[in-house]
Amino acid sequence: MTRPPFEVADVIRIAGSRFRERSSLTWPQHKVLDAIVRCRTAALGGHRDQCSNCGHQAISYNSCRNRHCPKCQTNARDQWLRKRQQELLSVGYYHVVFSVPHLLVPLMWQNKRQLFALLFEASAAALLEVAADPRYLGAQAGLLSILHSWGQTLQPHPHIHCVVPGGGLSPDHTQWISSPSNFFLPVKVLSRVFRRKFVAGLRCAFRSHQLAFYGECLALANQSNFSAFLYRLSRQDWVVYAKPPFGGPEHVLHYLARYTHRVAISNHRLLAVTESAVAFRWKDYAHGSKQRTMTLSPEEFLRRFLQHVLPKGFPRIRYFGWLANRARKQLLPLCRHLLHHSLPATEASSSNTLATWPCPRCQGPMRVVERLTAAQIPFAERRLICVYDSS
Repeated sequence: MTRPPFEVADVIRIAGSRFRERSSLTWPQHKVLDAIVRCRTAALGGHRDQCSNCGHQAISYNSCRNRHCPKCQTNARDQWLRKRQQELLSVGYYHVVFSVPHLLVPLMWQNKRQLFALLFEASAAALLEVAADPRYLGAQAGLLSILHSWGQTLQPHPHIHCVVPGGGLSPDHTQWISSPSNFFLPVKVLSRVFRRKFVAGLRCAFRSHQLAFYGECLALANQSNFSAFLYRLSRQDWVVYAKPPFGGPEHVLHYLARYTHRVAISNHRLLAVTESAVAFRWKDYAHGSKQRTMTLSPEEFLRRFLQHVLPKGFPRIRYFGWLANRARKQLLPLCRHLLHHSLPATEASSSNTLATWPCPRCQGPMRVVERLTAAQIPFAERRLICVYDSS
């Protein structure tokens, strides 16, 4: 993939200072701004790489590794996918998406940690409950859930992507029960159960004083107003969407790579960055996924981007059912045994000296030969200039 002409870091360099002065930012949001603007610059140090074939040398800068940085997700995603490869079963996989009504969004943004966690729990509980019902599947399902909080225009749109194997364990764990080849669970039933569980969780959180109310949600601190709010939520349709099944387990990891480690916007969607405007590309799903362009002021762009910073330590990927961390070690081998599947072959361990990128001269592997601090970078760069100076 070619390097994008514009980056979120460019917007921060242009408007970050005045945006900080005019906005009340949390400490995690300040850290995200600092990390993105320093990512892959000399400020974070780096390493000297050398081609194993032709001996060409170059300096590479370190990444910030912040999970909200558009440039730092590839390695984290690839490492995560390699681990998940060992957990795939040779069955069909389904993709189910749970969304909440727009009415609920302001309250969720004032209580991200509590209500994002509730979104995970309610969606997973709905899937597990409906799957366990003998009228539908009658089995214990396993799933992984991924939280996204944004829409294409960076506005709040909290939703959960669930990836579920097509089937599950029987109640006595003696057989694998497969779902039909082109159908998993009824989405209308999932929607009603999901709504019921989320509203019940909201009611419990209110009674235990776990919710904060301010600004446009201040009136909801009153019990009668909150009860009326819950009634309105209960009367709305909650969207649950099940996508067609994957072609097979070999497609699952490639598909997951599009969802697991995404941030609110990638650098490749940016079309122009100036002192007065940021233009980016977005898909209009309401009109056949037509490609459109949106232009915002740099300050408004940063405001929209930063509202998707997750609370510190909040996990964005979670596992449930027989894939839950506490059950996976025992139940995953059992599933594989009942399906008569062998354990996937493990990849050969990498060498101690990792290949980082292809050599620009001969396309051979560039390998790390020296780690450099931020203070050492200028001296190392000058040494390389001297080596390659033929004047």
